Amino acid sequence: MSPGVRKSILIVDDEKDILDSLSGFLKRNGYGVSVADTGKGGLDLAKKELPGLIILDLMLPDIDGTDVAVELMHNPVTREIPIIFLTSVMTKAEQEQSGQIIANRCIVAKPCKSEEILELVKNRIG
Repeated sequence: MSPGVRKSILIVDDEKDILDSLSGFLKRNGYGVSVADTGKGGLDLAKKELPGLIILDLMLPDIDGTDVAVELMHNPVTREIPIIFLTSVMTKAEQEQSGQIIANRCIVAKPCKSEEILELVKNRIG
Protein backbone atom coordinates (compact mmCIF):
# COMPACT_ATOMS: atom_id res chain seq x y z
CA MET A 1 0.00 0.00 0.00
CA SER A 2 1.30 3.45 -0.92
CA PRO A 3 2.09 6.00 1.79
CA GLY A 4 -0.92 8.15 2.59
CA VAL A 5 -3.44 5.56 1.39
CA ARG A 6 -5.91 4.67 4.10
CA LYS A 7 -7.65 1.32 4.48
CA SER A 8 -10.91 3.02 5.33
CA ILE A 9 -13.99 2.79 3.15
CA LEU A 10 -17.11 4.92 3.00
CA ILE A 11 -20.20 3.15 1.67
CA VAL A 12 -23.03 5.41 0.48
CA ASP A 13 -26.20 3.50 -0.36
CA ASP A 14 -29.86 3.89 0.59
CA GLU A 15 -30.45 0.11 0.71
CA LYS A 16 -30.00 -1.00 4.33
CA ASP A 17 -29.35 -4.61 3.30
CA ILE A 18 -26.43 -3.55 1.13
CA LEU A 19 -25.02 -1.23 3.80
CA ASP A 20 -25.21 -3.98 6.42
CA SER A 21 -23.92 -6.89 4.35
CA LEU A 22 -21.15 -5.03 2.52
CA SER A 23 -19.92 -3.15 5.58
CA GLY A 24 -19.86 -6.35 7.64
CA PHE A 25 -18.02 -8.22 4.90
CA LEU A 26 -15.41 -5.49 4.48
CA LYS A 27 -14.90 -5.17 8.25
CA ARG A 28 -14.30 -8.93 8.47
CA ASN A 29 -11.64 -8.45 5.81
CA GLY A 30 -9.76 -5.83 7.81
CA TYR A 31 -11.15 -2.53 6.56
CA GLY A 32 -12.50 0.36 8.58
CA VAL A 33 -15.97 1.18 7.29
CA SER A 34 -18.29 4.18 7.59
CA VAL A 35 -21.75 4.25 6.06
CA ALA A 36 -24.23 6.87 4.88
CA ASP A 37 -27.70 6.33 3.44
CA THR A 38 -27.96 9.68 1.62
CA GLY A 39 -25.80 11.63 -0.78
CA LYS A 40 -25.60 14.57 1.66
CA GLY A 41 -24.52 12.25 4.47
CA GLY A 42 -21.93 10.69 2.19
CA LEU A 43 -20.52 14.08 1.19
CA ASP A 44 -20.29 15.17 4.81
CA LEU A 45 -18.54 11.97 5.89
CA ALA A 46 -16.17 12.01 2.91
CA LYS A 47 -15.03 15.55 3.73
CA LYS A 48 -14.74 14.80 7.44
CA GLU A 49 -13.11 11.36 7.37
CA LEU A 50 -11.23 11.42 4.03
CA PRO A 51 -11.65 7.68 3.42
CA GLY A 52 -9.24 5.72 1.27
CA LEU A 53 -12.12 4.67 -1.01
CA ILE A 54 -15.81 5.37 -1.54
CA ILE A 55 -18.40 2.84 -2.66
CA LEU A 56 -21.21 5.01 -4.03
CA ASP A 57 -24.70 4.09 -5.18
CA LEU A 58 -25.78 6.04 -8.25
CA MET A 59 -29.43 6.29 -7.22
CA LEU A 60 -29.84 7.99 -3.85
CA PRO A 61 -32.96 9.59 -2.36
CA ASP A 62 -31.64 13.14 -2.08
CA ILE A 63 -28.66 13.76 -4.36
CA ASP A 64 -27.84 11.64 -7.39
CA GLY A 65 -24.62 9.63 -6.96
CA THR A 66 -23.08 11.22 -10.04
CA ASP A 67 -23.67 14.66 -8.51
CA VAL A 68 -22.02 13.47 -5.29
CA ALA A 69 -19.02 12.27 -7.32
CA VAL A 70 -18.79 15.56 -9.23
CA GLU A 71 -18.78 17.53 -5.99
CA LEU A 72 -16.08 15.25 -4.55
CA MET A 73 -14.00 15.61 -7.73
CA HIS A 74 -14.22 19.41 -7.59
CA ASN A 75 -13.05 19.53 -3.99
CA PRO A 76 -9.21 19.59 -3.79
CA VAL A 77 -9.32 17.63 -0.53
CA THR A 78 -11.47 14.74 -1.85
CA ARG A 79 -10.76 14.68 -5.58
CA GLU A 80 -8.20 11.86 -5.44
CA ILE A 81 -10.39 9.44 -3.45
CA PRO A 82 -11.15 6.43 -5.66
CA ILE A 83 -14.85 5.71 -6.20
CA ILE A 84 -16.55 2.44 -6.98
CA PHE A 85 -20.04 3.18 -8.31
CA LEU A 86 -22.83 0.70 -7.59
CA THR A 87 -25.90 0.73 -9.79
CA SER A 88 -29.02 -1.29 -10.37
CA VAL A 89 -29.72 0.55 -13.61
CA MET A 90 -26.94 -1.21 -15.50
CA THR A 91 -26.80 -4.88 -16.34
CA LYS A 92 -23.68 -7.01 -15.97
CA ALA A 93 -23.35 -7.05 -19.79
CA GLU A 94 -23.54 -3.25 -19.95
CA GLN A 95 -20.95 -3.06 -17.17
CA GLU A 96 -18.53 -5.24 -19.14
CA GLN A 97 -19.05 -3.20 -22.30
CA SER A 98 -18.63 0.15 -20.53
CA GLY A 99 -14.92 -0.26 -20.00
CA GLN A 100 -15.61 -0.44 -16.25
CA ILE A 101 -12.70 1.68 -15.10
CA ILE A 102 -12.41 5.38 -15.86
CA ALA A 103 -9.39 6.96 -14.14
CA ASN A 104 -9.82 5.94 -10.50
CA ARG A 105 -13.54 5.24 -10.93
CA CYS A 106 -15.23 1.91 -11.50
CA ILE A 107 -18.84 0.88 -12.17
CA VAL A 108 -20.34 -2.30 -10.71
CA ALA A 109 -23.85 -3.53 -11.51
CA LYS A 110 -26.14 -4.67 -8.69
CA PRO A 111 -26.57 -7.32 -7.59
CA CYS A 112 -22.89 -8.00 -7.15
CA LYS A 113 -20.88 -10.47 -5.14
CA SER A 114 -19.04 -9.20 -2.06
CA GLU A 115 -15.92 -10.92 -3.38
CA GLU A 116 -16.13 -8.83 -6.56
CA ILE A 117 -16.19 -5.64 -4.50
CA LEU A 118 -13.36 -6.93 -2.29
CA GLU A 119 -11.17 -7.54 -5.33
CA LEU A 120 -11.79 -4.00 -6.59
CA VAL A 121 -11.07 -2.59 -3.11
CA LYS A 122 -7.80 -4.55 -2.87
CA ASN A 123 -6.74 -3.28 -6.29
CA ARG A 124 -7.26 0.32 -5.19
CA ILE A 125 -6.21 0.54 -1.55
CA GLY A 126 -4.63 -2.81 -0.69
